[in-house]
Amino acid sequence: MLFRLNEFFMAVSFALDFVEMDILGMTSNHGKRTAYISISIAKEMGLSSEELHDVAALAMLHDNGLSEYSLHKKLATKELKNAALLEGVKEHCTIGEKNIKNYPLLTNVKNIIKYHHERYDGTGFFNLRGEEIPLISQIIAIADALEKSFDLQNNNHDMRNKVYEFVAHQENISFSSRIIKAFLKVTEDEEFWINLKNDFVSIALKKEIPEYSLELSFEEINNITNVLSKIIDSKSRYTQKHSQSLSEKAAIMADFYDLEQEEKMKLIIAADLHDIGKLAIPNYILDKPGKLSDEEFSIIKKHPDYTRLALQEIKGFEEITEWASNHHEKLNGKGYPIGMGNKELDFNSRLMTCLDIYQALTEERPYRKGLSHEKAMEILNNMIDDGFIDTKITKDIDYVFSKSEYIDKKLKIMDAMKV
Repeated sequence: MLFRLNEFFMAVSFALDFVEMDILGMTSNHGKRTAYISISIAKEMGLSSEELHDVAALAMLHDNGLSEYSLHKKLATKELKNAALLEGVKEHCTIGEKNIKNYPLLTNVKNIIKYHHERYDGTGFFNLRGEEIPLISQIIAIADALEKSFDLQNNNHDMRNKVYEFVAHQENISFSSRIIKAFLKVTEDEEFWINLKNDFVSIALKKEIPEYSLELSFEEINNITNVLSKIIDSKSRYTQKHSQSLSEKAAIMADFYDLEQEEKMKLIIAADLHDIGKLAIPNYILDKPGKLSDEEFSIIKKHPDYTRLALQEIKGFEEITEWASNHHEKLNGKGYPIGMGNKELDFNSRLMTCLDIYQALTEERPYRKGLSHEKAMEILNNMIDDGFIDTKITKDIDYVFSKSEYIDKKLKIMDAMKV
């Protein structure tokens, strides 16, 4: 498949923005605005087309480690309520670097995300000093710092002056003179400031990022989405294995139905990404131990919509987008978010729905322990009676996952899917 890198990174950035809004109270489009500032500086500094692409991609992904649940817990424990106080949390840099190890970058850059909070004077997390800090890390650092410190989409004259004062005070302390010089040159153009506004930043960023595509197999794409699924799952401690386990079950059922390899891999990728929209759901809802209120349930019902919005821009992902986004639809039209019915839901959408329900029932949730296979199947069979889910697929799931050889198959698939 011709994998369009720009579309993929923009999709991931769309989802990660919600994490930053939830945890840090950032304004929307934080990742994209950081990327736009970064690529503008990098372009002024004369970086190559491939480097400009990677600057933008890494800037959009710079806070991908924030979704880690253990980091959420530390943020809550320390009552870190805003982005500036995130400076006290080192883990998101190392987690974020680890998460992107299989991502398709064009240049051989390393540790950019790990070192994006280093300071030029050597007082950052890892005590790198001066030009020991990778150039792209330095560029992202100033863009991220400005985005955290100022509401840049409302950049009136007074705010711009405060931005200039800020960077002047940080010269050769947080940022090098040459990085600041490039930034100041960029800001001479009024269009730069206009493009920081929410209405324009996505369009401006797409225009600035050089377009690149790679010919990747679906197996290679799965190496990327498998890691992304872990970022998605780590949003809540109750879903830390949900997407990965769903992918394993999707692979087993694909083999049971003797699906072609490409269709099987698309199904696995859809399972990896089906809950990317949950990154938009606040943790107080995902982790709530009791029953959700009507308002909270209406919020959580939006997550398949966000999944569709994130994935639909990736050309070649059309079937994947459908299977991932339809996992809460029901045959009788009483599902969500669209209310599709029997005629609109293809086989793999139905399979994803049944597997997602089975997986959710058998894993721990805030309000209950995980259920046994037998109890889960009892609930699924009741859903057949109510016209919600596919009868044959449900019976097949019962047959496959009640067999002892399932454990052996699962272990083999887990080994094969290791990143």
